[in-house]
Amino acid sequence: MTDTPNGPASNPRASDLDIATTAEAHEADAMPRAHAIHADPDARPTAEQQALPARMAEPAQKKSPAQWAYERLILYIKNFEEQLDDSQEIAMGFTGGQMGVLKIEGMGYFDPDIVTFYGSEPGGARTQLIQHVSQLNVMLRALPKPGEAEKPRRIGFRLARELQDDDTPHADTVEPAQTGDTA
Repeated sequence: MTDTPNGPASNPRASDLDIATTAEAHEADAMPRAHAIHADPDARPTAEQQALPARMAEPAQKKSPAQWAYERLILYIKNFEEQLDDSQEIAMGFTGGQMGVLKIEGMGYFDPDIVTFYGSEPGGARTQLIQHVSQLNVMLRALPKPGEAEKPRRIGFRLARELQDDDTPHADTVEPAQTGDTA
């Protein structure tokens, strides 16, 4: 601390443990924040109320809007699936129209601003939704699993494993092609 003419400088409201460097303050300000309140005080914790996976601790400013939306959607999907029983699978209802339902079988993003959902309609037709992050509205729904399926398929748990990993590249991540001559 710097001394003043009246003695050592101090802040009566801050202890030594409360002091943060400017870099720490900026980092804390950049870290993702979330909040949720529910009418039922005994409601299961929602995605906003759970600890962030390791890969999401990076400040959002270092990610494209597509990656940031993709990672948060994973948390919501995983949390929703945790509340389903063995007779249900996750699906997505389209908001803002009468387009129907997409059973989520995969999800991806394309930097800087596209999120993609892969799946099928309840009748079995293959479906893909390509969505700009500025237009993103997702309604998660529980659908009965197909009668012939032994166990429900859980995409959220597979997606969430990726968020638990460190920064090692994933086999399904495609890096932009390098341009120029190679000799």
